[in-house]
Amino acid sequence: SMVWAATPGMLFRKNKDSSFHPLDLSWVFGYNSSLAVHSLMDGEDRVLLYVSSHTVVIHDILRNRQFHLQGHTNVISCLCVSEDKRWVATADRGPDAMIIVWDSYSGVPVRTIFESHSEDGVCAIAISQDAKYLVTISAATVQKVSVWRWTLPTGKPMCSTELKPEFGYQDYVIFNPQNPHEFVSNSKTQVIFYLWVISHSLHSHAAWLLSPQTFKCRVGQFSQSVFHFNNTRALTGTSAGKLVVWDMDNPRTLPEELPAKPHGVTAAKVVSMQKESLTVLKVLESCIATGDVKGQVKFYDGQLRLLTIYSHDKVGPIRSISFSTILRDPPSAFPGSSQPFLTSWSDSSNSVSLTLNRNFILSTSDATMFHVATDSTNFERIMTEAKKAVNAIACHPQEPLVAVGSHCGLLKVWEYKQTQYLVSRIFTEAGIQCLAYDPEGHFLAAGFTDGSVYILDAISLQSICEEFQFSQGPVTHISFSHDSKYLATADENYSVTVYKRVLQNGSRCWEHLAGLDSHYKPIRSILFGVHSDSNEPRLLSLGEDRQLVEYDLNSSIKDHLVVIHRDRLEQVAVPLCLTWYPQLSTESFFLTANNCYKMKLYNTTTKMCRKTLLGPTYGSPLEKIQILPRTSSADPQQHYLVYITKDKVGLQMLPVDGNPHKSSAFICHPDGASDFAISHDGRYIFTAGGKERTFMKWKVNLHVLDAAAFLGGEDLIPFYNLLDGGREGKFFKELEDYFYYVQLCSQGIETLETRQVSTHIPLEEIPSVMRAIGFYPSEEEIEEMINEVKFSKYADTGEEVTKINLDDFIKLYINHRPALGLSMKTIQRAFQVLGYDNKKGDKVIDRGDFLSLLQCRGEQMTEDELAECLTTLLGRRPRKEGSELDTYDPTGAAALTEEEIPAEITAEILVADILGLPIAE
Repeated sequence: SMVWAATPGMLFRKNKDSSFHPLDLSWVFGYNSSLAVHSLMDGEDRVLLYVSSHTVVIHDILRNRQFHLQGHTNVISCLCVSEDKRWVATADRGPDAMIIVWDSYSGVPVRTIFESHSEDGVCAIAISQDAKYLVTISAATVQKVSVWRWTLPTGKPMCSTELKPEFGYQDYVIFNPQNPHEFVSNSKTQVIFYLWVISHSLHSHAAWLLSPQTFKCRVGQFSQSVFHFNNTRALTGTSAGKLVVWDMDNPRTLPEELPAKPHGVTAAKVVSMQKESLTVLKVLESCIATGDVKGQVKFYDGQLRLLTIYSHDKVGPIRSISFSTILRDPPSAFPGSSQPFLTSWSDSSNSVSLTLNRNFILSTSDATMFHVATDSTNFERIMTEAKKAVNAIACHPQEPLVAVGSHCGLLKVWEYKQTQYLVSRIFTEAGIQCLAYDPEGHFLAAGFTDGSVYILDAISLQSICEEFQFSQGPVTHISFSHDSKYLATADENYSVTVYKRVLQNGSRCWEHLAGLDSHYKPIRSILFGVHSDSNEPRLLSLGEDRQLVEYDLNSSIKDHLVVIHRDRLEQVAVPLCLTWYPQLSTESFFLTANNCYKMKLYNTTTKMCRKTLLGPTYGSPLEKIQILPRTSSADPQQHYLVYITKDKVGLQMLPVDGNPHKSSAFICHPDGASDFAISHDGRYIFTAGGKERTFMKWKVNLHVLDAAAFLGGEDLIPFYNLLDGGREGKFFKELEDYFYYVQLCSQGIETLETRQVSTHIPLEEIPSVMRAIGFYPSEEEIEEMINEVKFSKYADTGEEVTKINLDDFIKLYINHRPALGLSMKTIQRAFQVLGYDNKKGDKVIDRGDFLSLLQCRGEQMTEDELAECLTTLLGRRPRKEGSELDTYDPTGAAALTEEEIPAEITAEILVADILGLPIAE
């Protein structure tokens, strides 16, 4: 097998050119600085292992290459590495949390444990010295500690126990290197020692609790604990710069069953090591190493006597220390010491010598890594990444450059083909929220969290003019016009601001033109386009208020931004993003996506909705969309759409038609993708991870998506599969029956004339068939459906369509029906807004208010329409007194309504008793 034959560094020799996915993770920038960084190899092959979001990155620093261990769907919360650096165990927190054990030589996941702590996931994990056992601590309110023999395929822990809440939140755990049946964990205030055995197939466990109250001096909060190499003591570092020394019974033989009382663990003493807080504590052979908030690494012998110090003024608070497995030739003396290296030490001095002959990797809580050579005390900075959220990303329009900005004020530019860092600038005043290059690639505009806007030189990142401060809140969107004459921004205060490039004193500079509070809810998109008749810039903004606002830039003057049109795009759904649709026909469109998983095409001139289509349904709606630039090798007739959802990045083949096989998505940032950018040649997509403080580079493989769409079937095959039961199911048979029944009705049920066999029905019958099969569109949705079919060929032929066949009807139904079906939660939310709490505590609507709302709000019903609908729904149809015919009586209906409908209506009564809908909770 690959694992059996694997050797260190082998995974970098894997062929990464062939891909089976439309998007391949190519590079990860940034890492989770709250987790440890591990040194896998040192010397000629300096290889590090660290976590970025839900991905484990194995990074060859000297050869500038990465390998990614992908398998988690949530952000990785903890990891550990075996003593020989081969086995890596990772765990996450969130839905469907899992534990994965990886072989770092081959990159193969050798063991996956599902539902280990499925409630909340894992917050701490450790691996034993012999690499046979794992210990995990859950992240739940009531924490659970479990021991696993990960080499066994049982999927169940060998033993486990729950911890009392008074023990504090245990977030660190480590095995005794000399006894895998012993481990220790600690919270900020409590330390627990464990001994576990398996006896008669019963799981047993014991814990020993000790707290700072045991001591007579200020101890501070606990950080990390370790077992002393003499196996009779344990140590715990604290925020007060002290080490707590715990004495343990010796020898501690493993009994067949746990004793009735715990073996003795006592706090022997508290040793004051320094003033600064200790953050890291490590034991290596016969040496103890500490790291602190000042970036100092200190080495002590077994008696806690100081051996040496490594420090540098550029090193921040230390988060982890990882030693190399490669030994150097021993130096003649300690760094900074004039004494020979081994002269004054006891028999254990050779062990000390071996310890200090290992180079090590430091990682700091401010997202910086250092390589430290112990023979020269040389601190080599390996990586400096964003300390806060990464929300801003932009690609250069002509060169292979990507700019990334974070909330810590760091702006970096990378050459992404060779993955080389080029230039950076730090802004101390505020964080960077959004970025945009101008179409010519000369300028880089940056919007900040304090509302300021900087326009920078795209190469040097130096400001070309004074910053602008016209936004009252953080700038959320920024964009240049196609001719680089205008720059527009949107901010959190729902305002759009426009800047103009002008000629002043013989040189081009930028000035503020005007701003406007265009929306009353958050702005989702600002979009520049081009007027087809004049080649002048065109500016649109789209907000969660469902308003599409178009501005007249030519008529706008200083401090007065002119609005041409305001159009309401949606009736109920909220539009989330906007882009120009490629010219695939004679008609021009822009494309929107809403929070109901629908994509809509609107005529760019009339703003009329021309088509509604089912969008990608991957757990959350589309947040941002862009058209993928065409590569030189791509089919000129084929276009693609790039999108991000809450946590995924995806590709969609165009034209959009509702076919699910034409779309594909991959988890990119489980805690939320904030933005994305596309390379100018369309070969790479970059996603920003927001609070994860990372961004990722994805390689685009269009031929794979093309193949998936082809294998999904042609014509109506993909759409049949979206129907309940498919082409041969009961639902399709009923649909056919309704379709042909409408044909009979349109020709007359009792006609004696020869019937005209047809495959079409009139457009005006579409609502009736839709309602018959369980889709209840509003009047506006009915109008959109009919117009969609009626004008489908108008731009090409100038003629209206008056009928529809069964195949087109199925597509219309699938694209317009609710993507996730009818939801009880939607109705309950309406009752939360419209209703009140009755004496039983239920949300109810008064019967009179209910009838009034239906007649006065939204798509209003007349009293007769309402009475007829309700009596039909309730299964009774009142007739006029003395009438032999089935003549409808609205006055009788009103009385019937009061009899049948209770005075207080709950959501459940409305759904089950009035509407008669089979909606599950």
